[in-house]
Amino acid sequence: MIIKVCGMKYPDNIKELNKLPIDLMGMIFYDKSSRYINGLTGYDLFEVPQRIKLTGVFVNADINYIAEKIVQYGLDIIQLHGNESPAFCNELNKTMPVIKAFSIADASDFEQAKQYEGVADYFLFDTKTTQYGGSGQKFDWSILAEYKGNTPFLLSGGISIDDVEAIKEIKHPRFAGIDLNSRFETEPGLKDIELLQQFIKALNDEQD
Repeated sequence: MIIKVCGMKYPDNIKELNKLPIDLMGMIFYDKSSRYINGLTGYDLFEVPQRIKLTGVFVNADINYIAEKIVQYGLDIIQLHGNESPAFCNELNKTMPVIKAFSIADASDFEQAKQYEGVADYFLFDTKTTQYGGSGQKFDWSILAEYKGNTPFLLSGGISIDDVEAIKEIKHPRFAGIDLNSRFETEPGLKDIELLQQFIKALNDEQD
């Protein structure tokens, strides 16, 4: 199972996260987010081990801006969290993996993902909100059964340490992993490393 920790912005916190067995580390390049990278530099990510793929999260950004940040921060994966078109995703996907996020409230919301089949490596299903980005709330995970697409997906939205059992009960064939953020923070962008460690251990224990 892929484990992604998103919204990282503090160098010392990143160094601590490097020690955990995660797969993706997300940085938000959207200046209206409370987790916007601000003063974080590419140098601050220099010690991130190669096993952790750096994921840049963008919202309706210009492709040139994205390309600039890929080089500046050594990004491995791009996550698109806005209204980007399938053609835009496809253009980026020619050079690196793309995660396309969708806001979900009920089963009908999976329809929007159909036109993105084949132009994204993963979908990310997050709780529908009136603004771009996460709400820290869950949607009804039982409706995941209604997703009939071929693209594997990550689950996001209010996942906490109390959700290990529920995550293990998800048997969807395209369920690829989870995206962790606000429920593991002491403030926006600052992760509680010990809490993350407890969650990952519990998840691995359950898998055993």
